[in-house]
Amino acid sequence: MPRTIWSGAISFGLVTVPINVVSATEDHSVRFHQYHLEDMGRVRVRKFCETEDREVSGDEIGKGYQLTKEQVIPISDDELSSLPLPTAKAIEIEAFVPLQSVGPIRIGEGYYLQPSGQVAAKPYKLLRQALSRSAKVAVAKYAWSGRERLGLLRVRDDVIVLHAMRWPDEIRDPTELLPPPVELSDEEIDGALALMDTMTREDLEGEEFRDTYTEAVQEIIEAKREHRELPAAPEPAEPDRVVDLMAALQESVQKAKASRGEDAEVHDLPKTKKAAKKTTAKKQPAARTRSDAKTSGRKPRRSA
Repeated sequence: MPRTIWSGAISFGLVTVPINVVSATEDHSVRFHQYHLEDMGRVRVRKFCETEDREVSGDEIGKGYQLTKEQVIPISDDELSSLPLPTAKAIEIEAFVPLQSVGPIRIGEGYYLQPSGQVAAKPYKLLRQALSRSAKVAVAKYAWSGRERLGLLRVRDDVIVLHAMRWPDEIRDPTELLPPPVELSDEEIDGALALMDTMTREDLEGEEFRDTYTEAVQEIIEAKREHRELPAAPEPAEPDRVVDLMAALQESVQKAKASRGEDAEVHDLPKTKKAAKKTTAKKQPAARTRSDAKTSGRKPRRSA
């Protein structure tokens, strides 16, 4: 069972839902320590006081705000936890919005909200079902770790999830990163859509969605522990130089289908405009004769 990160309540109008916050994710990365290469002694970071030039323990360390070079304002944890803010003790719901209105770049880490005790069961279920039926998400404010944050509440598998959100001014403007103006044909866009259709799937379950980097690191550790030869690194594939974008899309569709065990034969992607014009010209009906015009009841034009 994951440990509780924070305890408080969800404030939903006049409804209060006592909750415990636990992490919704796990990190399975391989962790390394620092060692002295000569004797493999552990290298540790020690905390020293610059004024007394000595190592200090954790209970001697506190927070402070540097006002000037000579003046530091001490701030205690008790003072931070007693801030005159409603969000210091509660997750205050401010609004309900469609999920599509929230840019994905603003959504961060996820946390499960667990009802705290029997008294929270009914209001927790009320909020959960209201969110599910409305197809909306709640936007809330809360204060953790010395700052007020914005959060998004949604439902996942009958549990309310809180996602940390970034404030609007924390999102950088990407304008300067845009590529120079280029022209794309409708055929090229249709080709990209055809490739997307080939690569579309219903879920993210499968061998290709696993952490191969961590597995490779674990293989190295195991090989060194058993004094075996390290696994050989694969040769990096040389990226193909894209000359014909349509040809690259066609080949990508074929490879995508083959990798999924499907028939590698695919329909030709849309032809270029020049080819399309030729095809259209061949299919144009022949000019009508005078007899055709009489049959249709129209007078034939006189030749000049």
